[in-house]
Amino acid sequence: MLGFVMSFEMQVVSNTPLIGDEDLDSVTKKFLGQIGYLSKGSDPTIPYKIFADFFLKHPTKAWLVDEIATEIKTSRPTVYRHLNKLKGFDILEEVQIFDDATRQNKKAYRIRYGNIQKAWNFVEAHVKVAIENYGKTVEHLQKLLEKTKEGTK
Repeated sequence: MLGFVMSFEMQVVSNTPLIGDEDLDSVTKKFLGQIGYLSKGSDPTIPYKIFADFFLKHPTKAWLVDEIATEIKTSRPTVYRHLNKLKGFDILEEVQIFDDATRQNKKAYRIRYGNIQKAWNFVEAHVKVAIENYGKTVEHLQKLLEKTKEGTK
């Protein structure tokens, strides 16, 4: 039986809390690297700016893709690539806002609940479900293994 597949994806690594570091940029960069948002070997400037300058520093504001692209002088596809990574963590939420320029509702993004800590609680709930599902799969694997061993006796 196939179940619903969530688009939640995050890197989980053993780490030490960054509570001894008082520099916001330093903590943010290290944290984003730990969860897999900032890729090793890639220039972290654009993804970092998108997260820190827009969402972290203005958590309740909903941002249009065009606003972000214009502000950091990059393409819409580049912004979408990084937004999709953040959406994969479920740390962002999509909201509809009215665009005065086009007189239409448009999709915009902000930190879930307008608060990084509340958004992270949502992420933690997803991690817990994912780990529980892995556990159920391992339990099923063990049963299949035992069943196979019984059949070969």
